[in-house]
Amino acid sequence: MKTTDEAPRLAGGSPGVPAPSPGARWRALVAPLGQQLAPFTIVFVICVVLWILTPHFLTTSNILGNLVQMSSLAIIAVGATMVIVAAGIDLSVSTVVGLAGVVSTVSIVEYGTGVPLGLLAGVAAGGLVGLVNGLLVSKLGLPAFITTLGTLSVCGGAALLITDGKAVYGLPDGFKWLGNGTVLGIPVPIVLMLVVAFAGHFLLSRTTLGRAAYAIGGNPETARLSGINVAAILIALYVISGLLAGLAGILEASRVVSGQPTAGTNYNLNAIAAAVIGGASLFGGEGRIVGAVVGAMILQLIGNGSNLLNISTFWQSVIVGVVVILAVLYDQIRHRRARKAT
Repeated sequence: MKTTDEAPRLAGGSPGVPAPSPGARWRALVAPLGQQLAPFTIVFVICVVLWILTPHFLTTSNILGNLVQMSSLAIIAVGATMVIVAAGIDLSVSTVVGLAGVVSTVSIVEYGTGVPLGLLAGVAAGGLVGLVNGLLVSKLGLPAFITTLGTLSVCGGAALLITDGKAVYGLPDGFKWLGNGTVLGIPVPIVLMLVVAFAGHFLLSRTTLGRAAYAIGGNPETARLSGINVAAILIALYVISGLLAGLAGILEASRVVSGQPTAGTNYNLNAIAAAVIGGASLFGGEGRIVGAVVGAMILQLIGNGSNLLNISTFWQSVIVGVVVILAVLYDQIRHRRARKAT
């Protein structure tokens, strides 16, 4: 008589446990790849459709214009993705853009700090807001949604108070280089976007900070028990998000060569949308910087295609909203299937 230990084993499996079917093994291999390639597929389809519908799409000026216009959103989306990976959210980034822009321009025009220090002041203002968000969320345990919604309002009001609700003009010619200059023929905003994307990818995929962010997003209590300083990591992630929003703010101010206190409207929604469309999960523990940049590109292509096809800006908002809902719905369905599988 055969004992339990002598029972047949399949492919190194446990006794009595049937090996997965070829179809199941194939789905397990293909599903993650399909999820990663989905945003790129969407970009390809949109480009083909626009190429067919309008001859003005595949022109050098239009392609460069799209990349320049999406640069600020992509930079913010990198920070948003890092926060979302750790199961957080930052809704304050849109008004941080305006605040950073006016802090930078007011520093230069009214206090004579010079362009370099003025730019640093704007970025630092964003980092300070991120630090406040991180401390409130990690140290006081406040919900990230409510906390960043509060700082969204505070930053918007602060930008209006600093400027008395008026745009800041009279900036030196050197200020506009960041938003309108070139490096080796490549517009500076595109260069900054690529640098931020590579740096964000490296931080999230190759450093202890990134590994800790994924662990916290997967299960914060388990991460804490494994020795991760959850509070410190969350603070660092929110500071990074604030710094990148500040960078986008001075970039926007440089592009229009003025400080606009209301700049950055809807960047919070669009940054989160770009992250989710690019594969980040609002449940935490999932997300890639490349996906966030591609998500920003999808949103930019929707706007550009609508303009080229003379579609109303009202419909553009509807289209973006539908895309966001579908992305979140897909994320929900995927997680329900994963829970059922376990």
